[in-house]
Amino acid sequence: MRPPKPAPRPNRVSLLRYLRLFRHDILSAQPARLYRAWMAEFRTPFFRSYLCNDPALVNRVLVERPDDFPKSNRIREGLNPLLGNSVFVTNGEVWKRQRRIIDPAFEGGRLRDTFPAMVAAGQAAAARLTEGVTEVEEVASHAAADVIFRTLFSIPIEHEVAQKVFHEFRAYQRTQPILNLAAFLPLPRWFPRFHRRSTKRSAALIRRLIAGLCEARAAQIAAGTAPDDLATKIMTTPDPQSGELFTTAEMVDQVAIFFLAGHETSASALAWALYLLALHPQAQDRVAAEAAAFGDAPDFAAVSRLKFTRDVFRETLRLYPPVPMMVRQNLCPETFRDRPVAPGAQIVLSPWHLHRHERIWRDPDDFDPDRWQTEENRACARDAFIPFSAGPRGCTGAGFAMVEGPLLLAMLARHFRFERTEDPVPVAHLTVRAKDGIRLRLTRRAEPESRKTPAWLP
Repeated sequence: MRPPKPAPRPNRVSLLRYLRLFRHDILSAQPARLYRAWMAEFRTPFFRSYLCNDPALVNRVLVERPDDFPKSNRIREGLNPLLGNSVFVTNGEVWKRQRRIIDPAFEGGRLRDTFPAMVAAGQAAAARLTEGVTEVEEVASHAAADVIFRTLFSIPIEHEVAQKVFHEFRAYQRTQPILNLAAFLPLPRWFPRFHRRSTKRSAALIRRLIAGLCEARAAQIAAGTAPDDLATKIMTTPDPQSGELFTTAEMVDQVAIFFLAGHETSASALAWALYLLALHPQAQDRVAAEAAAFGDAPDFAAVSRLKFTRDVFRETLRLYPPVPMMVRQNLCPETFRDRPVAPGAQIVLSPWHLHRHERIWRDPDDFDPDRWQTEENRACARDAFIPFSAGPRGCTGAGFAMVEGPLLLAMLARHFRFERTEDPVPVAHLTVRAKDGIRLRLTRRAEPESRKTPAWLP
């Protein structure tokens, strides 16, 4: 059965209608032709935007000349209450300094060091589950938040502050559209930004709670009692050029984006992966069998044996990329596919459309994890698979996510069978979520699915 995708809008709509659709859901606001187009131009009285699906253009913007295509400030407008001056929204030298401090925390053996915390979060998530119909977006959010708090601050999701941040963030992501009015209108800096009162309240509370965690960790670092986790690593890593450390205020901005990028995106991918397994029971049994082979307390080497599970997760990221669109702004006059592009134009790169492009992928709307083992699709992946962006601004935590996602998926599928009850409708809020959640029927497996490795597994 083919997984759901949003119904496209008509090719021609009024600007007002488009703005309303865009604020409600970025995906259903787009016409069907974008799934075949190499490029599309959108004109408004306030700006022009160019959606690029041509792999050569995507590579030019993200890999070859990223400094000429910085992140658009229009995205920053909507996320500013929560993210402040985080690495997700900055550009130029500020961004480069932030990356020089952050990147070492995710290099080399650090991923191995954080693995036990991921396992503990997976074990806790499986223990919390019960039989019956369950909203699995909540399950996935809980598990992903647990991973973030354990790896970043060495505290479980049950910690009082972690609980408050988690619940407040759930409220935030359901009220915050990906773009607000200021993203469409070129407003002066002094002009008020039209953020919802509830959005600003939730963002302020989240940041206060994060500030408390950062201040407490700074005190532990000063006393020599801080645990060796990601927060400690980042807060004690100086910029190799200036020797400066992050201030507490700067750290609050970075933790906010870690929580958004590391929790929200991972939760989105995990929830859709569980739904896709429920839609395809045979694939689910293969995942459960792989998980059974490494037991309840896998070591880091076991992750490399989750070959099919990893392909399921890749296919989930292809069909339901957590961040459906990325916006850049060109600084110089450009020519895209023989069309002049003036400086200041919005350059939209859409993983959602690129991953389902009818001229690139075979059967682009089908769920087929085995496609990742064919040379044809490996070539597609090189040209048109960007769930973590690409180039210098590619997601720092991509390697982290590609361990966490398959691991949690395997640990949950090992203990429970997931069955479809209804089909969700994908919508884009902060990430690609289901309009009314994803409800699946859970049945506890009588025992781990075959403790013996099936013949068809390597």
